[in-house]
Amino acid sequence: MSITASMVKELREKTGAGMLDCKKALEETNGDMEESIVWLRKKGLASAGKKAGRETSEGVIAAFVDGNHATIIELSSETDFVGKNEKFLQLADSLVKSAHNFKGDVISEFLTSHHGKATIADLIAEHIAVIGENIILKKLKKISVPHGKIIPYFHNRLTDNIGKIGVVVAFEGEVNEEVEEFGKQLAMHIAALKPLALSKSSLDANVVEKEKDVLRAQALGSGKPADVVEKMIEGRIRKFLEEIVLLEQPFVVDGKTKIKEIIEELQNKTKSNFTVSSYIRYEVGES
Repeated sequence: MSITASMVKELREKTGAGMLDCKKALEETNGDMEESIVWLRKKGLASAGKKAGRETSEGVIAAFVDGNHATIIELSSETDFVGKNEKFLQLADSLVKSAHNFKGDVISEFLTSHHGKATIADLIAEHIAVIGENIILKKLKKISVPHGKIIPYFHNRLTDNIGKIGVVVAFEGEVNEEVEEFGKQLAMHIAALKPLALSKSSLDANVVEKEKDVLRAQALGSGKPADVVEKMIEGRIRKFLEEIVLLEQPFVVDGKTKIKEIIEELQNKTKSNFTVSSYIRYEVGES
């Protein structure tokens, strides 16, 4: 009998298996829905749907860097054991490369795009069935510079481009060997110190205002005059910014020189006209 798209869709909704597998099952069973479910179960492909609601707090960060363009993803799993599974790591590598070639970084649109004859969502569903755990593509982002280089770093590295923490830093301008070496150290710094923003100007103003409100309430409780309170707040905000803004942070290598000062010194020393234009830091399980 003729296998229709609606039949494939119905079987997919019942089993969670990939569309190509559903079509194959229906063809093998002459369109019998119940027999198709049995066929898929025997192949180990009918369990993905049942696993789709499980919580995923483990997994990996994968990145693909192509000169001055990069893509980074978080692929999550239920357990750390699966997060280190070779098939899971191969899936992460395949997904980040497919995402890099995909136009845009909207996850829902990427999932409906095609990987060969199947969709990305189908590919993930097939791996859920085989691996036996829920798998979710949680994050996807891209970074690029017109002229320059993107430098990656992975903490708890599992493969060349996969780890538990992933960082990509974009350098705009002239990037020689010395600048690139600094870039590697800076990426490690970002992995360790978790800055919230590149610069004070790029930091969400609401973050600063909320911190000021907290500090003001604490200071006013001390009974000090209002003018003294405001000076106290100014000093504490400077300290706060040093903790969360990358360019204001003390470099992790020496613990005292600010990142922006290190950059200025390197620019003068190497006569290189470069800037740190942006970065992305992903860590498994972070919101």
